[in-house]
Amino acid sequence: MKTIKFLTLGLIMTMSVFSASAQKWGKTPEDSVSCVTNTFLYREAFKNKQYLEAYEPWKECLDKCPANNKNLYIRGVTILKSRFNATKDAAERKAIVDELMKMYDLRIQYFGEAAEVNARKAFDLEQLCGNAALKEYYAFYAEAMRLGANTLDLAFVERFFDATVKYVTSGNADTTLIVDNYDLVSDALDALVSAETDSAKKAEIYGVIAHVENRFSPFASCDELVKIYSKKFAATPDDVTLLKKITTILRKKKCMDTELFFSATEKLHALDPSPSTAYLMAQMCYNKKRYGDAAKYINDALEGAEEKDKYNMYILQGLCYANNNSYSAARSSYNKAADLEPSKGEPYRLISQLYASGAHAVSDGMGGRSAYWAAVDAARKAISVDGSPENVEAANNLIRSYSGHFPKQDVAFMLDLIDGNSFTVPGWIGVTTTVRTRK
Repeated sequence: MKTIKFLTLGLIMTMSVFSASAQKWGKTPEDSVSCVTNTFLYREAFKNKQYLEAYEPWKECLDKCPANNKNLYIRGVTILKSRFNATKDAAERKAIVDELMKMYDLRIQYFGEAAEVNARKAFDLEQLCGNAALKEYYAFYAEAMRLGANTLDLAFVERFFDATVKYVTSGNADTTLIVDNYDLVSDALDALVSAETDSAKKAEIYGVIAHVENRFSPFASCDELVKIYSKKFAATPDDVTLLKKITTILRKKKCMDTELFFSATEKLHALDPSPSTAYLMAQMCYNKKRYGDAAKYINDALEGAEEKDKYNMYILQGLCYANNNSYSAARSSYNKAADLEPSKGEPYRLISQLYASGAHAVSDGMGGRSAYWAAVDAARKAISVDGSPENVEAANNLIRSYSGHFPKQDVAFMLDLIDGNSFTVPGWIGVTTTVRTRK
Protein backbone atom coordinates (compact mmCIF):
# COMPACT_ATOMS: atom_id res chain seq x y z
CA MET A 1 0.00 0.00 0.00
CA LYS A 2 2.81 2.42 0.90
CA THR A 3 4.48 1.95 -2.47
CA ILE A 4 1.18 2.60 -4.26
CA LYS A 5 0.66 5.74 -2.21
CA PHE A 6 4.18 6.96 -2.96
CA LEU A 7 3.70 6.37 -6.70
CA THR A 8 0.30 8.03 -6.66
CA LEU A 9 1.76 10.99 -4.81
CA GLY A 10 4.58 11.12 -7.31
CA LEU A 11 2.18 11.19 -10.28
CA ILE A 12 0.09 13.94 -8.75
CA MET A 13 3.15 16.04 -7.99
CA THR A 14 4.58 15.42 -11.43
CA MET A 15 1.43 16.53 -13.24
CA SER A 16 1.38 19.74 -11.22
CA VAL A 17 4.98 20.80 -11.68
CA PHE A 18 6.28 19.20 -14.87
CA SER A 19 4.56 21.54 -17.27
CA ALA A 20 6.03 24.55 -15.43
CA SER A 21 9.60 23.29 -15.05
CA ALA A 22 10.51 20.32 -17.22
CA GLN A 23 14.25 20.70 -16.71
CA LYS A 24 13.87 20.75 -12.93
CA TRP A 25 11.95 17.50 -12.76
CA GLY A 26 13.26 15.64 -15.79
CA LYS A 27 13.19 15.79 -19.59
CA THR A 28 10.22 13.44 -20.02
CA PRO A 29 7.05 12.67 -18.05
CA GLU A 30 8.56 9.27 -17.21
CA ASP A 31 11.71 10.93 -15.85
CA SER A 32 9.58 13.25 -13.80
CA VAL A 33 7.62 10.40 -12.24
CA SER A 34 10.89 8.69 -11.38
CA CYS A 35 12.40 11.88 -10.03
CA VAL A 36 9.49 12.83 -7.78
CA THR A 37 9.14 9.29 -6.44
CA ASN A 38 12.85 8.82 -5.80
CA THR A 39 13.19 12.26 -4.27
CA PHE A 40 10.63 11.24 -1.68
CA LEU A 41 12.31 7.87 -1.10
CA TYR A 42 15.87 9.19 -0.68
CA ARG A 43 14.73 12.06 1.54
CA GLU A 44 12.85 9.69 3.84
CA ALA A 45 15.89 7.44 4.14
CA PHE A 46 18.18 10.41 4.64
CA LYS A 47 15.92 11.86 7.34
CA ASN A 48 16.20 8.55 9.22
CA LYS A 49 20.01 8.54 8.70
CA GLN A 50 19.75 5.45 6.49
CA TYR A 51 22.37 6.87 4.16
CA LEU A 52 23.28 3.62 2.44
CA GLU A 53 19.62 2.92 1.65
CA ALA A 54 19.28 6.47 0.35
CA TYR A 55 21.97 5.95 -2.30
CA GLU A 56 19.96 4.23 -5.08
CA PRO A 57 16.97 6.62 -5.14
CA TRP A 58 19.38 9.55 -4.71
CA LYS A 59 21.46 8.35 -7.64
CA GLU A 60 18.32 8.03 -9.76
CA CYS A 61 17.43 11.65 -8.97
CA LEU A 62 20.91 12.81 -9.85
CA ASP A 63 20.68 11.04 -13.21
CA LYS A 64 17.10 12.07 -14.09
CA CYS A 65 16.80 15.61 -12.68
CA PRO A 66 20.23 17.06 -11.78
CA ALA A 67 18.85 20.61 -11.76
CA ASN A 68 16.13 19.78 -9.23
CA ASN A 69 17.53 21.21 -6.00
CA LYS A 70 20.93 22.15 -4.55
CA ASN A 71 20.15 19.99 -1.52
CA LEU A 72 20.49 17.01 -3.84
CA TYR A 73 24.23 17.74 -3.88
CA ILE A 74 24.59 18.77 -0.27
CA ARG A 75 22.96 15.51 0.90
CA GLY A 76 24.87 13.60 -1.75
CA VAL A 77 28.15 14.34 0.05
CA THR A 78 26.91 12.60 3.19
CA ILE A 79 25.49 9.67 1.22
CA LEU A 80 28.68 9.06 -0.77
CA LYS A 81 30.96 9.45 2.24
CA SER A 82 28.84 6.87 4.07
CA ARG A 83 29.39 4.46 1.18
CA PHE A 84 33.12 5.24 1.26
CA ASN A 85 33.33 4.50 4.98
CA ALA A 86 31.29 1.31 4.60
CA THR A 87 33.91 -0.41 2.43
CA LYS A 88 37.61 -1.16 2.78
CA ASP A 89 38.07 -2.18 -0.85
CA ALA A 90 40.54 0.25 -2.47
CA ALA A 91 38.99 0.01 -5.93
CA GLU A 92 35.49 0.65 -4.58
CA ARG A 93 36.72 3.60 -2.56
CA LYS A 94 38.41 5.10 -5.60
CA ALA A 95 35.21 4.73 -7.62
CA ILE A 96 33.19 6.44 -4.88
CA VAL A 97 35.67 9.32 -4.72
CA ASP A 98 35.47 9.71 -8.50
CA GLU A 99 31.69 9.74 -8.24
CA LEU A 100 31.86 12.42 -5.55
CA MET A 101 34.10 14.61 -7.72
CA LYS A 102 31.74 14.22 -10.71
CA MET A 103 28.80 15.10 -8.49
CA TYR A 104 30.55 18.34 -7.54
CA ASP A 105 31.13 19.10 -11.23
CA LEU A 106 27.40 18.67 -11.84
CA ARG A 107 26.65 21.03 -8.97
CA ILE A 108 28.84 23.70 -10.59
CA GLN A 109 27.13 23.07 -13.93
CA TYR A 110 23.62 23.58 -12.58
CA PHE A 111 24.07 25.83 -9.55
CA GLY A 112 27.35 27.69 -10.08
CA GLU A 113 29.34 28.78 -6.98
CA ALA A 114 32.48 27.39 -8.61
CA ALA A 115 34.89 28.86 -6.05
CA GLU A 116 33.12 27.34 -3.05
CA VAL A 117 32.46 24.00 -4.75
CA ASN A 118 36.08 23.62 -5.86
CA ALA A 119 37.15 24.30 -2.28
CA ARG A 120 34.75 21.60 -1.08
CA LYS A 121 36.11 19.19 -3.68
CA ALA A 122 39.60 19.89 -2.39
CA PHE A 123 38.62 19.46 1.25
CA ASP A 124 36.77 16.18 0.71
CA LEU A 125 39.55 14.78 -1.46
CA GLU A 126 42.09 15.73 1.19
CA GLN A 127 40.04 14.13 3.97
CA LEU A 128 39.25 10.93 2.08
CA CYS A 129 42.55 10.28 0.30
CA GLY A 130 45.19 12.19 2.25
CA ASN A 131 48.67 12.69 0.81
CA ALA A 132 48.00 10.25 -2.01
CA ALA A 133 45.81 12.92 -3.61
CA LEU A 134 47.98 15.91 -2.66
CA LYS A 135 48.53 17.14 -6.22
CA GLU A 136 44.84 16.86 -7.06
CA TYR A 137 43.42 18.49 -3.96
CA TYR A 138 46.03 21.27 -4.03
CA ALA A 139 44.95 22.05 -7.60
CA PHE A 140 41.30 22.29 -6.51
CA TYR A 141 42.17 24.63 -3.63
CA ALA A 142 44.24 26.77 -6.01
CA GLU A 143 41.37 26.94 -8.49
CA ALA A 144 38.97 27.95 -5.72
CA MET A 145 41.27 30.77 -4.66
CA ARG A 146 41.70 31.88 -8.26
CA LEU A 147 37.94 32.02 -8.79
CA GLY A 148 37.00 33.78 -5.57
CA ALA A 149 39.69 34.17 -2.89
CA ASN A 150 37.72 36.86 -1.06
CA THR A 151 34.46 34.86 -1.06
CA LEU A 152 35.65 31.60 0.48
CA ASP A 153 34.97 30.45 4.01
CA LEU A 154 37.80 31.06 6.46
CA ALA A 155 38.52 27.34 6.85
CA PHE A 156 39.11 26.88 3.13
CA VAL A 157 41.56 29.79 2.97
CA GLU A 158 43.50 28.27 5.86
CA ARG A 159 43.46 24.79 4.28
CA PHE A 160 44.70 26.24 0.98
CA PHE A 161 47.82 27.64 2.61
CA ASP A 162 48.47 24.46 4.58
CA ALA A 163 48.12 22.52 1.32
CA THR A 164 50.56 24.92 -0.34
CA VAL A 165 53.23 24.31 2.29
CA LYS A 166 52.73 20.55 2.07
CA TYR A 167 52.78 20.69 -1.75
CA VAL A 168 56.11 22.54 -1.78
CA THR A 169 57.80 20.58 1.01
CA SER A 170 56.81 17.36 -0.76
CA GLY A 171 58.95 18.44 -3.70
CA ASN A 172 56.22 19.47 -6.14
CA ALA A 173 57.28 23.13 -6.46
CA ASP A 174 59.89 25.56 -5.17
CA THR A 175 59.55 28.05 -2.32
CA THR A 176 58.35 30.75 -4.68
CA LEU A 177 54.90 29.17 -4.63
CA ILE A 178 54.65 29.53 -0.85
CA VAL A 179 55.60 33.18 -1.07
CA ASP A 180 53.15 33.89 -3.90
CA ASN A 181 50.30 32.07 -2.16
CA TYR A 182 51.07 33.76 1.15
CA ASP A 183 50.50 37.06 -0.63
CA LEU A 184 47.16 35.78 -1.99
CA VAL A 185 46.04 34.39 1.38
CA SER A 186 47.05 37.57 3.23
CA ASP A 187 44.89 39.67 0.94
CA ALA A 188 41.93 37.29 1.41
CA LEU A 189 42.29 37.33 5.20
CA ASP A 190 42.61 41.11 5.25
CA ALA A 191 39.37 41.33 3.26
CA LEU A 192 37.62 38.96 5.69
CA VAL A 193 38.77 41.01 8.69
CA SER A 194 37.63 44.27 7.11
CA ALA A 195 34.19 42.87 6.28
CA GLU A 196 33.58 41.19 9.67
CA THR A 197 31.76 43.11 12.42
CA ASP A 198 31.28 40.32 14.98
CA SER A 199 34.12 40.44 17.52
CA ALA A 200 34.18 36.67 18.10
CA LYS A 201 34.39 35.93 14.39
CA LYS A 202 37.01 38.63 13.99
CA ALA A 203 39.08 36.93 16.69
CA GLU A 204 38.75 33.66 14.80
CA ILE A 205 40.12 35.30 11.66
CA TYR A 206 43.04 36.73 13.61
CA GLY A 207 43.73 33.23 14.87
CA VAL A 208 43.98 31.97 11.30
CA ILE A 209 46.23 34.92 10.41
CA ALA A 210 48.55 33.92 13.26
CA HIS A 211 48.52 30.31 12.03
CA VAL A 212 49.38 31.36 8.48
CA GLU A 213 52.17 33.65 9.70
CA ASN A 214 53.58 30.79 11.76
CA ARG A 215 53.53 28.41 8.78
CA PHE A 216 55.08 31.05 6.54
CA SER A 217 57.80 32.07 9.00
CA PRO A 218 60.44 29.47 7.97
CA PHE A 219 60.22 30.69 4.37
CA ALA A 220 59.94 34.42 5.13
CA SER A 221 63.45 35.66 5.88
CA CYS A 222 64.39 38.81 4.02
CA ASP A 223 67.33 37.02 2.44
CA GLU A 224 65.04 34.28 1.13
CA LEU A 225 62.44 36.72 -0.17
CA VAL A 226 65.06 38.87 -1.88
CA LYS A 227 66.61 35.78 -3.43
CA ILE A 228 63.25 34.66 -4.84
CA TYR A 229 62.02 38.01 -6.10
CA SER A 230 65.33 39.36 -7.39
CA LYS A 231 65.25 36.74 -10.15
CA LYS A 232 61.67 37.65 -11.08
CA PHE A 233 62.43 41.36 -11.00
CA ALA A 234 65.47 40.92 -13.22
CA ALA A 235 63.43 38.86 -15.71
CA THR A 236 60.45 41.25 -16.00
CA PRO A 237 61.35 44.63 -14.45
CA ASP A 238 58.40 46.39 -16.11
CA ASP A 239 55.71 44.02 -14.85
CA VAL A 240 53.54 46.30 -12.70
CA THR A 241 51.66 43.37 -11.13
CA LEU A 242 54.94 41.77 -10.08
CA LEU A 243 56.28 45.08 -8.77
CA LYS A 244 53.19 45.54 -6.60
CA LYS A 245 53.56 42.00 -5.27
CA ILE A 246 57.26 42.52 -4.47
CA THR A 247 56.74 45.81 -2.67
CA THR A 248 53.69 44.55 -0.78
CA ILE A 249 55.26 41.39 0.57
CA LEU A 250 58.61 42.97 1.41
CA ARG A 251 56.76 45.70 3.28
CA LYS A 252 54.64 43.14 5.16
CA LYS A 253 57.74 41.19 6.19
CA LYS A 254 59.65 44.36 7.17
CA CYS A 255 62.29 44.01 4.46
CA MET A 256 62.08 47.65 3.39
CA ASP A 257 65.77 48.34 3.92
CA THR A 258 66.75 45.97 1.09
CA GLU A 259 68.00 47.27 -2.22
CA LEU A 260 65.37 45.17 -4.00
CA PHE A 261 62.58 47.01 -2.22
CA PHE A 262 64.06 50.36 -3.20
CA SER A 263 64.58 49.35 -6.84
CA ALA A 264 61.13 47.76 -7.17
CA THR A 265 59.38 50.74 -5.57
CA GLU A 266 61.32 53.20 -7.72
CA LYS A 267 60.37 51.26 -10.84
CA LEU A 268 56.74 50.96 -9.75
CA HIS A 269 56.54 54.69 -9.12
CA ALA A 270 57.95 55.38 -12.58
CA LEU A 271 55.46 53.04 -14.28
CA ASP A 272 52.39 53.50 -12.09
CA PRO A 273 52.88 56.57 -9.87
CA SER A 274 50.62 57.10 -6.88
CA PRO A 275 50.76 58.99 -3.58
CA SER A 276 51.65 55.75 -1.78
CA THR A 277 54.61 54.93 -4.04
CA ALA A 278 55.81 58.54 -3.86
CA TYR A 279 55.62 58.42 -0.06
CA LEU A 280 57.56 55.16 0.03
CA MET A 281 60.24 56.65 -2.20
CA ALA A 282 60.41 59.70 0.05
CA GLN A 283 60.88 57.51 3.15
CA MET A 284 63.62 55.46 1.53
CA CYS A 285 65.47 58.47 0.12
CA TYR A 286 65.30 60.08 3.55
CA ASN A 287 66.81 56.96 5.14
CA LYS A 288 69.60 57.12 2.54
CA LYS A 289 70.14 60.79 3.51
CA ARG A 290 69.08 61.90 0.04
CA TYR A 291 67.03 64.71 1.52
CA GLY A 292 66.53 66.67 -1.71
CA ASP A 293 65.14 63.62 -3.53
CA ALA A 294 63.01 62.76 -0.50
CA ALA A 295 61.49 66.26 -0.48
CA LYS A 296 60.67 65.99 -4.19
CA TYR A 297 58.90 62.66 -3.70
CA ILE A 298 56.98 63.85 -0.67
CA ASN A 299 55.76 66.87 -2.62
CA ASP A 300 54.46 64.47 -5.30
CA ALA A 301 52.79 62.33 -2.64
CA LEU A 302 51.00 65.30 -1.07
CA GLU A 303 49.43 66.32 -4.37
CA GLY A 304 47.11 63.31 -4.52
CA ALA A 305 47.10 62.06 -0.93
CA GLU A 306 43.99 61.68 1.21
CA GLU A 307 43.68 64.03 4.16
CA LYS A 308 44.13 61.19 6.66
CA ASP A 309 47.58 60.43 5.23
CA LYS A 310 48.92 63.97 5.03
CA TYR A 311 49.97 64.37 8.66
CA ASN A 312 52.86 61.91 8.41
CA MET A 313 53.77 63.28 5.00
CA TYR A 314 54.09 66.82 6.34
CA ILE A 315 56.21 65.57 9.22
CA LEU A 316 58.56 63.82 6.80
CA GLN A 317 58.60 66.86 4.53
CA GLY A 318 59.67 68.99 7.49
CA LEU A 319 62.45 66.57 8.38
CA CYS A 320 63.72 66.69 4.79
CA TYR A 321 63.80 70.50 4.80
CA ALA A 322 65.40 70.61 8.25
CA ASN A 323 68.23 68.31 7.19
CA ASN A 324 68.85 70.58 4.20
CA ASN A 325 69.00 73.57 6.57
CA SER A 326 65.79 75.02 5.11
CA TYR A 327 64.51 75.90 8.56
CA SER A 328 61.66 78.22 7.59
CA ALA A 329 60.26 75.67 5.10
CA ALA A 330 60.57 72.93 7.72
CA ARG A 331 58.60 74.97 10.26
CA SER A 332 55.88 75.56 7.67
CA SER A 333 55.57 71.80 7.13
CA TYR A 334 55.37 71.11 10.87
CA ASN A 335 52.69 73.77 11.28
CA LYS A 336 50.63 72.17 8.51
CA ALA A 337 50.91 68.85 10.35
CA ALA A 338 49.78 70.57 13.56
CA ASP A 339 46.77 72.02 11.77
CA LEU A 340 45.75 68.51 10.69
CA GLU A 341 46.29 66.95 14.13
CA PRO A 342 45.90 69.77 16.67
CA SER A 343 46.00 67.41 19.65
CA LYS A 344 49.43 65.99 18.81
CA GLY A 345 52.53 67.42 20.43
CA GLU A 346 55.00 66.03 17.90
CA PRO A 347 54.91 68.99 15.46
CA TYR A 348 55.68 71.45 18.26
CA ARG A 349 58.50 69.30 19.63
CA LEU A 350 59.99 69.25 16.16
CA ILE A 351 59.66 73.02 15.88
CA SER A 352 61.38 73.28 19.28
CA GLN A 353 64.28 71.19 17.99
CA LEU A 354 64.30 73.23 14.79
CA TYR A 355 64.75 76.49 16.71
CA ALA A 356 67.58 75.00 18.71
CA SER A 357 69.25 73.63 15.58
CA GLY A 358 69.00 77.02 13.84
CA ALA A 359 70.25 79.06 16.77
CA HIS A 360 73.63 79.59 15.13
CA ALA A 361 71.95 81.59 12.36
CA VAL A 362 70.31 84.06 14.79
CA SER A 363 72.10 87.39 15.23
CA ASP A 364 70.93 88.61 18.63
CA GLY A 365 74.19 89.69 20.25
CA MET A 366 74.04 86.63 22.53
CA GLY A 367 75.34 83.98 20.15
CA GLY A 368 71.82 83.05 19.07
CA ARG A 369 70.75 82.10 22.58
CA SER A 370 67.39 83.82 22.20
CA ALA A 371 66.48 80.93 19.88
CA TYR A 372 66.36 78.71 22.97
CA TRP A 373 63.62 80.87 24.46
CA ALA A 374 61.53 80.14 21.38
CA ALA A 375 62.54 76.47 21.55
CA VAL A 376 61.32 76.13 25.15
CA ASP A 377 58.08 77.94 24.26
CA ALA A 378 57.42 75.44 21.46
CA ALA A 379 58.10 72.50 23.79
CA ARG A 380 55.67 73.94 26.33
CA LYS A 381 53.09 74.33 23.54
CA ALA A 382 53.54 70.62 22.83
CA ILE A 383 52.65 69.81 26.45
CA SER A 384 49.63 72.11 26.41
CA VAL A 385 48.02 70.33 23.45
CA ASP A 386 49.10 66.75 24.16
CA GLY A 387 49.04 65.37 27.66
CA SER A 388 50.13 61.85 26.74
CA PRO A 389 52.96 60.57 29.01
CA GLU A 390 55.27 59.99 26.05
CA ASN A 391 54.85 63.52 24.72
CA VAL A 392 55.13 65.18 28.14
CA GLU A 393 58.33 63.30 28.93
CA ALA A 394 59.90 64.10 25.56
CA ALA A 395 58.92 67.78 25.74
CA ASN A 396 60.19 68.15 29.31
CA ASN A 397 63.53 66.68 28.25
CA LEU A 398 63.77 69.37 25.58
CA ILE A 399 62.86 72.08 28.09
CA ARG A 400 65.54 70.93 30.55
CA SER A 401 68.15 70.73 27.82
CA TYR A 402 67.39 74.04 26.13
CA SER A 403 66.96 76.01 29.38
CA GLY A 404 70.63 75.33 29.99
CA HIS A 405 71.43 77.40 26.89
CA PHE A 406 69.64 80.56 28.05
CA PRO A 407 71.95 83.61 28.16
CA LYS A 408 73.57 84.53 31.47
CA GLN A 409 72.18 87.43 33.43
CA ASP A 410 75.22 89.64 32.92
CA VAL A 411 75.15 89.14 29.14
CA ALA A 412 71.45 90.00 28.95
CA PHE A 413 71.99 93.01 31.26
CA MET A 414 74.59 94.46 28.90
CA LEU A 415 71.92 94.35 26.18
CA ASP A 416 69.29 95.96 28.43
CA LEU A 417 67.33 92.71 28.54
CA ILE A 418 65.47 92.00 31.76
CA ASP A 419 63.75 88.76 32.74
CA GLY A 420 60.08 88.83 31.84
CA ASN A 421 60.39 91.43 29.16
CA SER A 422 59.11 90.77 25.66
CA PHE A 423 61.64 89.97 22.95
CA THR A 424 61.32 89.15 19.23
CA VAL A 425 63.86 86.60 18.07
CA PRO A 426 65.51 88.04 14.94
CA GLY A 427 66.08 86.32 11.63
CA TRP A 428 64.13 83.38 10.26
CA ILE A 429 62.62 82.47 13.64
CA GLY A 430 60.93 85.85 14.05
CA VAL A 431 58.67 84.91 16.97
CA THR A 432 57.97 87.04 20.03
CA THR A 433 58.98 85.43 23.30
CA THR A 434 59.97 86.30 26.90
CA VAL A 435 63.46 87.06 28.22
CA ARG A 436 64.81 84.41 30.58
CA THR A 437 68.33 84.22 31.96
CA ARG A 438 70.49 81.93 34.03
CA LYS A 439 73.08 82.76 36.65
